[in-house]
Amino acid sequence: MDETAVSVRGGAHYLYRAVDKYGKTVDSLLCTDRGESSARAFFTKAMKTHEPRRPRKLNIDGNAASHRALRLMRQENPAWQRVLIRSRRYLNNIVEQDHRAIKRRCLPMLALKSFRTAAITLAGLELVHRIRKRQFSFGRGGPRRFSSLKHLWAHALAHHDVPARRTEAARMTVSRQCTRTQVLAC
Repeated sequence: MDETAVSVRGGAHYLYRAVDKYGKTVDSLLCTDRGESSARAFFTKAMKTHEPRRPRKLNIDGNAASHRALRLMRQENPAWQRVLIRSRRYLNNIVEQDHRAIKRRCLPMLALKSFRTAAITLAGLELVHRIRKRQFSFGRGGPRRFSSLKHLWAHALAHHDVPARRTEAARMTVSRQCTRTQVLAC
C-alpha cells in the first residue's frame, strides 16, 4: 500500500493505492489529506471489496498516519491481528512502479479542476490500467480473447456502463474527505 500526491485545484490530494505481490491492483481511494482517517477509510474499503480474502502481509511506507490507523484497526478487529505489517525500504517498489501509469497521465494535466472530476478521471485511469494488466472481469460467459486492447476497452466500457446506470442515483455520493474512485467511474 502506498499513497501518491495528485494536484487538484493547486493543492495536493492523495490517491491511496494497493497492489498484491504479483502487481495486480487491489484497490484505490482518493482523499484530501494523508491523515489517519484517510488511511483507515482506505484499509476498510480495500477489505470490504475483497471480503473473503484477507492479506497475510502488508508493506507500507514510513507514513505515521498509516501506522496509527493499522494499530487502531488491530485493536478493533481481530482479523487484523494476524496481518504482518512490514515497513522497510524497497518493499514498496511494486506499488511505487505501479504509480507510474497514474503519474504519466496526471503530470501533463498540471492540475485537475475539482475533487469530483479528479475522482472520475482517476477512476477511468485505474480502469484503463486494470484492462491493460488483464485484470478486468466480464463475468461468466464473457469474452476471453480480443484482437486488441481497443476492442477490450470498448467492451469493458459497454459492460461497465450497464450496472452503473441502474444504481446511478444510489451510488453517486461524493464526500468532501474521501470518495470511492471505482464507484464514480464513467
